[in-house]
Amino acid sequence: MRKFMAENGLHLSWAIALVAMLGSLYFSEVKGYLPCKLCWYQRILMYPQVFLLGIAAVRKQQVYMYVLPMTILGGCISLYHYLMEKTDLFPSNSFSCGIVPCDAQYINWFGFVTIPFLALTAFTLITAIHLVLWRIDRTKNA
Repeated sequence: MRKFMAENGLHLSWAIALVAMLGSLYFSEVKGYLPCKLCWYQRILMYPQVFLLGIAAVRKQQVYMYVLPMTILGGCISLYHYLMEKTDLFPSNSFSCGIVPCDAQYINWFGFVTIPFLALTAFTLITAIHLVLWRIDRTKNA
């Protein structure tokens, strides 16, 4: 598993970021779902990773020091957004979302999969991959 992650981790995380970006563009541009402010913040943290991870995968350079802050922050925003949608922990008026309310659920697959949940999944997977790559790099250089 370690060898697989060392050889393919960058490509895998790039593919996850690409699918997340294309999925969000599909929801907004094809389906016509207007993103709220929290969705925009998640996009701001995900979209650059497509380019960053794509270049890193081609050059075979580790970029976990750039990726991890964005994915951890994006995951926190996604988790907050998801909890705002699905629980009473954060009332929907606790954050001003502008024209589109942040607790609006455009999709609700299987009763729990919403757009913020999809973003949280992507951020979590990319974070996990890059934590493994960071550990591999640390043990290789030690």
